[in-house]
Amino acid sequence: MSDKKEYIEGILNKYLPDGCRYQQIIADAVKYSLLAGGKRLRPLFMYEVYTMFGGDDKKLIEPFMAAIEMIHTYSLVHDDLPAMDNDDFRRGRKTTHVVYGEAMGILAGDALLNYAYETACGVFSYTNEPERAAKALGVLAKKAGIYGMVGGQVVDVKMNGLIPDMDTLMFIYECKTAALLEASFMIGGILAGASDEDVSKLEAVAKNVGIAFQIQDDILDMTGTTKELGKPANSDEKNEKTTYPSFYGLDAARQAVKQYSKEAEHILSNMNINGNTDTVSTMIDELIYRKN
Repeated sequence: MSDKKEYIEGILNKYLPDGCRYQQIIADAVKYSLLAGGKRLRPLFMYEVYTMFGGDDKKLIEPFMAAIEMIHTYSLVHDDLPAMDNDDFRRGRKTTHVVYGEAMGILAGDALLNYAYETACGVFSYTNEPERAAKALGVLAKKAGIYGMVGGQVVDVKMNGLIPDMDTLMFIYECKTAALLEASFMIGGILAGASDEDVSKLEAVAKNVGIAFQIQDDILDMTGTTKELGKPANSDEKNEKTTYPSFYGLDAARQAVKQYSKEAEHILSNMNINGNTDTVSTMIDELIYRKN
């Protein structure tokens, strides 16, 4: 896993913007945000699913791996802004808006989102499978937008200070967190030539993984320390957010993590895949039962 993360860091460095003149500050802010570390889950899962289905062309998958991490990073940069969660630390260091100012924090997020699509679109000048690339790009756009991550974020912000019912809370989890993981699994499969049926199953696997991941994240927010998490602990309570463990309690939340992860692995294990699913299954376990 360490080697694979190093491989992804190399990809991100390769696709950083360069050649800027008067706008160099935004390139610096993008670099600061994108290279702040992190688990690199989305490109990792994308790559492993791609290889699991027999994909072997790195030039085809790498732009999408970079793009999805750019989109994820932009969401974090905006999430940390004063108008949102107003956090000063992310991944153990100062957030982008603290270092570069609020205006540049907003623009850094904007730049990352747009540059993600610019990066992914570069595949069309290379690939002999433009239909697959177009389908993958459509998934990326939808899962990042108002029917995906942005939609979940909207409802999350809207519910600040309020107590949502469980359907609303699960909608937030499914969109805000699971959507980009769904995109990762689906794009990996699409670019490797997986069938529509298999892509739908990959979406279901990732949905369960995403929900389990978010519930575990909420548990860690309540039980971890700022040093362990690399970001402020108890931020959900500070921002008056209702979460699964605050709604049902820690024991029920831990049980839910097990149930959703078990469902994800059940779907995965019953898929008719020629490749080995062990790596993806191991990654799911390590992700869901992490301590930070």
